[in-house]
Amino acid sequence: MKKILTDKAPTPVGPYSQGILYGNFLFTAGQIGINPETGKLVEGFENQVKQCLKNLEAVLNAAGASKCSIVKVTVFLTDISKFSKFNDIYKKFLDGCPVKPARSVVEVSALPLGAEVEVECIAVRG
Repeated sequence: MKKILTDKAPTPVGPYSQGILYGNFLFTAGQIGINPETGKLVEGFENQVKQCLKNLEAVLNAAGASKCSIVKVTVFLTDISKFSKFNDIYKKFLDGCPVKPARSVVEVSALPLGAEVEVECIAVRG
């Protein structure tokens, strides 16, 4: 196992890694919309989604993977009525990827720091 850490994604605030590489499999921690430069949660649902995905991509890239190598995504929303908005941004994020990953989206009662969305994934390197 290898720990993945990049300054292009938020620094872990607890006892966890941004990602773990196990063989060619990458397991990411959930990413919320924290701007890694400021350490603060960005404002607004759409901005949080974009920042989550940007953070996720930074962890993928640090491990030698890409968004097109994601095989499974799990999304946590505090308001499922925003599913369509999430989907629109997510679709653009995956533009150019020939195969879209499997995905689950669930509504949760709360997320850290009052975030509205959190995204984690499993990817394959190579």
